Amino acid sequence: MTIQELIRTNKIKPQDQKLIRDAFEFARTAHQGQKRKSGEDYVQHSLFTANHLASWGIDPVTIAASMLHDVPENTKTSLDDVRKKFGEEITFLVLGVTKLGRIKLRNQKDPAYVETLKRMVLAMAEDIRVVLIKLADRLHNMETLSSLPREKQERVARETLEIYASLAARLGMGEVRGKLEDLAFPIVFPKEYNRLVEEIRPRLESAQKYIPLAQREIHRILQLHKIPFSSIEGRSKHLFSLFQKLQRQEYGMDLSKVYDLIALRIITDTVEHCYAILGIIHQYYKPIRGRIKDYIAVPKPNGYKSLHTTVFGPERRFVEIQIRTQEMHEEAEYGIASHWAYAEHGKPKRGISVNQRQLEWVRQLREWQRESTDKPEEFIESLRIDFFKNRIFIFTPKGDVKDLPEGATSIDFAFSVHSELGLHCGGAKINGKLERLDTKLKNGDVVEIVEDKKLKVSRDWLAIAVTSNARGKIRGWLHKNEEGLISRWTPEFIKKRKK
Repeated sequence: MTIQELIRTNKIKPQDQKLIRDAFEFARTAHQGQKRKSGEDYVQHSLFTANHLASWGIDPVTIAASMLHDVPENTKTSLDDVRKKFGEEITFLVLGVTKLGRIKLRNQKDPAYVETLKRMVLAMAEDIRVVLIKLADRLHNMETLSSLPREKQERVARETLEIYASLAARLGMGEVRGKLEDLAFPIVFPKEYNRLVEEIRPRLESAQKYIPLAQREIHRILQLHKIPFSSIEGRSKHLFSLFQKLQRQEYGMDLSKVYDLIALRIITDTVEHCYAILGIIHQYYKPIRGRIKDYIAVPKPNGYKSLHTTVFGPERRFVEIQIRTQEMHEEAEYGIASHWAYAEHGKPKRGISVNQRQLEWVRQLREWQRESTDKPEEFIESLRIDFFKNRIFIFTPKGDVKDLPEGATSIDFAFSVHSELGLHCGGAKINGKLERLDTKLKNGDVVEIVEDKKLKVSRDWLAIAVTSNARGKIRGWLHKNEEGLISRWTPEFIKKRKK
């Protein structure tokens, strides 16, 4: 891919082209001579990541930042160099992606641990655009995964399924989620994938012939009734989504019970026409009982809207038909990304504080977007992720992550790792630098506890610790050990330590 192809394919506006070209040239110079495992120039990864974002309709600032996302981490060019050339906003986004690069699944299968990682991604990102860059980055990495060793393929693919596909779903980005899952599926579950492909191949081949026939028939019917529509698209179900559905008890791996293997999607202009088309479809094709779903009147929790019906279609074959407006369609495919209209919204800004912490953050964020449509600057500002501002996520030197409350110190961290480590906490290195035990930790800090087997717990620690876990363990030790009742800084304690 070339920068010119990216600009032409995505119809980048002339006034936005210079920033994106400058970012490309900067990245190309920084990555000069670097190759990916596939053998291609490293800058190709930057281009494809940016191209994904551009195809989702994301603003030029984010596209430029995505072009630079690996520069500070993988080249001799520093973050300060990026700042001098492109300013604070792009640097902020690049730094956010760099922080997210530390997150590794580490083969953990504990659902609570995986959920912590998902929340950590959001809390560390601070700005929703950082998550979008990371999703685009991960999508291209998955598309080129075959060049990596098998062991790393499996780790990256499992991480993609557990974290990034799930985040895409939470953002309402159905198409992105489907692509990530289907790319990871044959690597994480090779036997199941091969079995499903073998079983479904005849039906998929048949579907490829049937979809054009069904499209022509419905096209004719809608024209006959003079109902406006812009397109009738055909698709077969994503393989991983089908695999998940078949695993449910009510399906029992029986393909004959899956009615939405083939689907047609009708795009029209208004909600009224959505319902009119549904009525006309039912005049010609008998609907299956219990398979009519109105997600326009009652949207899904992630904001998805559409009318669904499964009918005995042309040739009396099952076919699911989805009916939605263009806006609903874009939101279903690209979720939160579909809300961008950069030229109308103006320059993105950061800094607004949204005092919400519920996990229904996508629904809330969408509501704020709708409320601020007349105030475009507020809309962009609302992209800050402050939902988990009361939590921080800290790394151990091995890359494991601990979830702590805001204001936590190294003592809280030590006790979160292990009680014995907390009781013998002699000091702490934060990001490689020895710091005081009362230093408040920040999101993304790497903390190494310095153990001192001779050290006794001090009452002073109660004034430093903020977690109930650490404070409870400290109090328990103090009650059992009279020596611990002596404050570390009293003359008596100092004299006793010298002996």
